[in-house]
Parts: sequence; C-alpha cells; structure tokens
Amino acid sequence: MRRTLALLGLPLLLLAGCAAPGSDPAGPSVDPLNHRWEAFYQRAGEVADAWRPGEVWRSGYVPLEEATVLTGEPGFNGDTKQAFLLGWYRDQIALPTATPADGTIRFPDGTLRVPLISAAEAYAQLHQGDPPACDGRPMAPPTTGPGRLKDGGPTIEPGPDGLLPTRPGPDSPVATHLDTPCVPLTVTGVKLGSAPARTSRGLAEVPAWLFTVAELRVPVARLAVAQRAVGARPEAVAPDRPLPDGVVAVQTLDAVDGARLDYRVGVGACDSDVTPLVLERDDVVVLGGGVIRSTEMCTAQLVAKPASVTLKAPLGDRVVLDVGSGIPITLVRR
Repeated sequence: MRRTLALLGLPLLLLAGCAAPGSDPAGPSVDPLNHRWEAFYQRAGEVADAWRPGEVWRSGYVPLEEATVLTGEPGFNGDTKQAFLLGWYRDQIALPTATPADGTIRFPDGTLRVPLISAAEAYAQLHQGDPPACDGRPMAPPTTGPGRLKDGGPTIEPGPDGLLPTRPGPDSPVATHLDTPCVPLTVTGVKLGSAPARTSRGLAEVPAWLFTVAELRVPVARLAVAQRAVGARPEAVAPDRPLPDGVVAVQTLDAVDGARLDYRVGVGACDSDVTPLVLERDDVVVLGGGVIRSTEMCTAQLVAKPASVTLKAPLGDRVVLDVGSGIPITLVRR
C-alpha cells in the first residue's frame, strides 16, 4: 500500500496542506466562461466525449479506490499514520488460510456475487514491508511486565468468523507502548465483514477482512474480492497532444464528500497560483488545474499540490477523469 508516485522520471514532493500563494484549495471551481482557462475546457470536453466504458463498467465490479480502507476515524498520530500509509504491520494472531464462501457486493443499483480471498492472503496484501530499525526502541510488544499483551499474546474471543478480538483502549499500556516512530501497526484480530468503497457503479458495500489494530480506534479493512472477479478500467482515450500551457494534470483523488472533491495536481517547483479546474457533466467529471509558469530558472521537480472543487450536484456514480491522461482517477484516502 505504498503511495509512491513516479512522474516523467522526476522526483515528486508531496506538500500536504501547503498551497501556492494566492491559491484557494477549498474555494469554488472556476467559472467555465473565464476565457483564461478556455484551453482547459476544450481539452476536458474532448476527454469527456471520448469516454466510452464497456459492459463490465456498468454490470461488474471495477474498484475506483485502493483496496485498503479505514472503517472510521482511526485516531492517527504522526507515527501511526506513517505506518498505515507505508503498510507497516506485524501480526499477533494465526491468520486463517481457508478461502471463505463467495460474498456479495451491494451496489446502489443491485448486487453481485463474487469469490473471496482468505484472511492470510488479504494480510499478505496489506503488509507492504517492515519499518527501518528503531534506534533504542523495541521492535516487538512486551510479553511480560507492565504493558504486556494478555498472556503474552492478543486477546481473542469467539465471534461469527472464529476470530473476534477484544482490542485495547486508547489509554491502554499496549497502545501507548507501541506509539513510537518506526514501529509497525499491531494486528490483534481479524474477522470477515464489509467496507464501503467507490466503484464504477457508485459507493458499494464490499466484502472485506477487518483487521483489528492495537494502535487504532477502528479496524483496517482489506477488500476481500478475488482478483479474477475485478474488472479492468477502460483504456484512456486522451487527445494526442501535450496539455495546454498552464494546464496541469491530476495526481491523486484524496477525498469525495458529497459534491466536494479534494485532489492533488502535479505542478512545477516554481509554478504559482494553483487554480482548481473542473468540467462537470451528467455522466462524467473531468478534473485538472491551472498555474502561472515561472519565467526564472527552476529545478526540474514535479510537486503535488492540493486543490478542491465543489460540484453542482453530489458526485454519485459519475466517473472522475484526469484532464491529462483521460483515465479514471483512483481514490487514495489519506
């Protein structure tokens, strides 16, 4: 679940919450009659016109966000958020290897039965590596003395799926002991449930393995649909020419809240005045940004800067396309 972006061979700097002077990431979208951005609207219109999804888009399962989903407010601090974003986990339980029976995805327009993966396979996808060595700090939870896990291991109670954990509270010794930099998140239980996820057919309830994590307030869900049941996104059909000067492409879609879309655009290190740009239609939304290019010498870096637009109506099941590539943008929750 690493979030590493390689763009045109240039280093990418993610500047969270840092907008260019004069920009307003939370402000309304630009009036399409503003002739300054006429080139954006022309290209966005071509991207929208070229969008031709296939049958699987309308009747299958095509996810439009990452397969790791938080089920509520996790209560992150800087260290636990880093571990979550980089996929640092350690398991304190025996993970079931049996493949469960087929599950049901519930879309706004119907349901779909799909094959699922085991908890062990889901954890293998969740766990993306180990943190660097902790200088002077233990890499494992204590097994004896104050702050140890109960009986040297996790607390497990019987549940509908055989593994329903009793999780330590936010003030427990376990949580505070592990709340240190460069330490992974501790998985103390798992059960089969479901989680909301954006798909080509709108927000769906998707079968998921729910991993209880000692350091977080809510479980971390890994969508449990087997890969053979996941439909491919349509190929992009973008205009065969570079973006107009001053128009920039989208790098990530960070949040969808009704009609509000938070996203990031890729700009030059010395570009300024980032302007959110959107073309909204009944079936599609095209996102991008506008910048003022620097006339001075500048380092060759691509920087992701935040932007936000408010649509005229909630996004619903409309696809969000990048004005640069023409492809659907995957939601990356932060």
